[in-house]
Amino acid sequence: MPRAERARLAPYGAAVCAAAYGSMKLAQALGAEALADKDPLPPELRERLLARDPLFVASHWVLAVAAVVGVVVALAAVRPWGAAVPRRLLFAVAWVLGIFMIARAIGVLGFGFVGDALLLAGVRPPPTGEAALARDLARWDLLLWSPFFLLWGAFWTATAARLRITGRGTP
Repeated sequence: MPRAERARLAPYGAAVCAAAYGSMKLAQALGAEALADKDPLPPELRERLLARDPLFVASHWVLAVAAVVGVVVALAAVRPWGAAVPRRLLFAVAWVLGIFMIARAIGVLGFGFVGDALLLAGVRPPPTGEAALARDLARWDLLLWSPFFLLWGAFWTATAARLRITGRGTP
């Protein structure tokens, strides 16, 4: 596969990840419990999530719409119709999303590989009375969410790099 074709994989990968995440959030907004019980949230927020608190239902709708926007932004980086969108705007969005998702995966934001490893190793104490649940959620985050956000972030940063290289030319 030529290098130019490989460079196009990152925006498509970002779009696929956005679609997968958005589909899950849409399902949750509509009442499904698709992985909702595996969300690494503090106990009080987790209870509200599982009880379908209106704030969480609304947040699922917002995240589903944001995922659709993410699909459009990612595809704008490679599709001919994307030439109408300023490259700098696409670059900035892709770069910010990529860095944010990689930071989340690593653990800068509290979740992620570092936070999960510290909790599972006993270095960081779990919430009082929630030790078993916290360890279970840390395992899920370590094996599912953090790798997913790392991959998604890598796709976004590779998309940003592609946009930087291609400049103002056709996507």
